[in-house]
Order: sequence, then structure tokens, then C-alpha cells
Amino acid sequence: MLPSRRVAATVLCGVASLTPMVARGQGQDARALVRAIVKSELAADAKDHSRWMFRDANTVEGKSTVKLVVQTSQGDISKIIELDGRPLTPEQQEDDEQKTQQFVTDPGVRQKQKHDQQQDGQKARSLTTMLPVGFLWTTTGQSGAEATLGFKPDPQFNPPTREARVFAAMEGTMVVNTKQKRIKSLKGTLTQDVDFGFGLLGKLEKGGTFDVERQQIGPKVWEITATHVHIHGHALIFKSISEEQDEETSEYKPTPQFMTLEKAAKMLNDGTIAKKLGVAQLQ
Repeated sequence: MLPSRRVAATVLCGVASLTPMVARGQGQDARALVRAIVKSELAADAKDHSRWMFRDANTVEGKSTVKLVVQTSQGDISKIIELDGRPLTPEQQEDDEQKTQQFVTDPGVRQKQKHDQQQDGQKARSLTTMLPVGFLWTTTGQSGAEATLGFKPDPQFNPPTREARVFAAMEGTMVVNTKQKRIKSLKGTLTQDVDFGFGLLGKLEKGGTFDVERQQIGPKVWEITATHVHIHGHALIFKSISEEQDEETSEYKPTPQFMTLEKAAKMLNDGTIAKKLGVAQLQ
């Protein structure tokens, strides 16, 4: 599913030379392609029950964390291997291991993760279904099995949620694999300020950007491998909003079948997962 997985920059090509009649026809064809892509994405997401191990490097507000993640049928468990480019201190390592052990032994912690992931998945599906109806589309490039589509807000669309209002104020480009009907990248820029409660409850500033890249990591399995979000504003008058995040995932390997949380935690702690992923840990 697109916005809950991650996608990459492409160059927006102009269509100013097209006549209005050709542009309208192209827009209809582009929107039809987007509908087919969205249908394919939703179907693939519903069928995908694969689980993976991978490296996750995440920087938020200038603070960076690198961790190894193992997806299991009981939940996703992880181990931090770097903080701000340095190995963990003994105290930080002990704290991380305690959190890992709590996840293994506490059903409530695992249930919260499951609930959060379900909520994220639902939001991702809602935003994905917005793509054909919330934007005006044009085909701006074609190379083999890849097409580049330009999008801008459709003034006739009425966003139903706050997330949709922000998403619907974006314009940018989307690269798709037309053979598999999958999204490869999505890049957008906020074209106007977005106010909530006439600006009293919140405001996101024009010019904010997002850039998401996806790669095929297995048969019919596409995963977000890079996410870059840079949006600024304020909320409740006094609090600033600074959505500054850069995240990249890599070194994907299938999680062995019947992997338990206990086994995954042990393999994370003894370095087995790092070796399987070919990840060097800082000393």
C-alpha cells in the first residue's frame, strides 16, 4: 500500500504544447491508468502476507536511529544498532534490550503495535483511493514499462479528512510500472497553505514536500524503501509543526517461516540477524 510504504523523485514534464482537446483526452487516459494502478495496488496489498527482515535508517528532527527489524506473525521486533552515527552505550543497549523483552512478553504492547499498524493501513488505503478522484492527471513521459504522470489538485474534489486535505493540496509526479501496474515513486509539493480551524487549530505552510520511493523486493512484492517528508507550520497557535523525516530501508531478506518472537529476539541480540542481512555493526 502506497503511503504506508515508501516511493522517488521524477521530473515534471510540461504539456503546454498540447491542444486543449488532446490534453483532455490525455487526462482521461492518465486518470484511467491511475484507476487501474490503484485497483492493482489495493488487490496486491490484500494478498500480501509476506514477512521480511531489513535495515531501517530513520532521521527525525536531526536525530538518527539505525535498527534491524524482523517481521513475524506475532508482530515486528527490532534492535537499535546506532544512535546519531554512534554505537549504543551499555546503558542504552540495556534499555533497548529491556524494551525488546517487554514486547516479547507483554501482549498489550504487541496489541498496541497491531492497532497502530491497522490504523496506518486504513489511512493508507483511504489516501490511495483518493489518487484517481482527488487530482487532475497527465502523462508526461514514457520509457519502456515505466510511465511518468503529472498531477495537480482537482478543484472539484472535497477532501473528507484532515489527512486528505493536506494530500489533496499537493502537486507533483508519480512514476508507475505499467506492466505490473504498481507505483514506483511519488513526489509532491504543497501548493498552498493548509489551515485547520481558520488557522487557529493548525496551519501547514506552502512549499512543503514529500518524496517516496518503492522497489520490488520479491515476486509481486513492492516495499517503500525511502521516505523524505519536509513540511512546516504551526498548531494550536503556540506549538510548531516540523515534519522533518528521512527514512531508508534496505537489505531485505525473507523472514524464515515459523519464526517466533523469542527466536527473533535471540537472533537480533546475538548478531545472527546482522550477519544474515550483511550489516556491519559499529564497535
